[in-house]
Amino acid sequence: MDHTITSMQPCIEACTHCHHVCLQTAMTHCLQIGGKHLDPDHFSLMMNCAEICQASANLQLSGSEFVPKLCVLCAEICAACAVSCEAIGEMDECVRACRKCAESCSSMAVV
Repeated sequence: MDHTITSMQPCIEACTHCHHVCLQTAMTHCLQIGGKHLDPDHFSLMMNCAEICQASANLQLSGSEFVPKLCVLCAEICAACAVSCEAIGEMDECVRACRKCAESCSSMAVV
């Protein structure tokens, strides 16, 4: 599937938003609340999600041929992060951002 920057724009925006929300939530909300919000698996997953979303947006902006493959991984990590954030609770914005990004990246991915 050949994507143009214009067709990728919604996914770029979803990835950029998810990166922002996951990073900000981890570094403010989770660190302030502590407890289960700082569970190593959960916190690492949030940081992984932020990083893969930034990488996905960057590759899309550069027109990389690897976008479809990276989007498969991005969608998987975002979906896992949404599940983890939902299980922890009090992280609705992060859950929404991750689900939207997962859905958008899935539409860009090679199956």
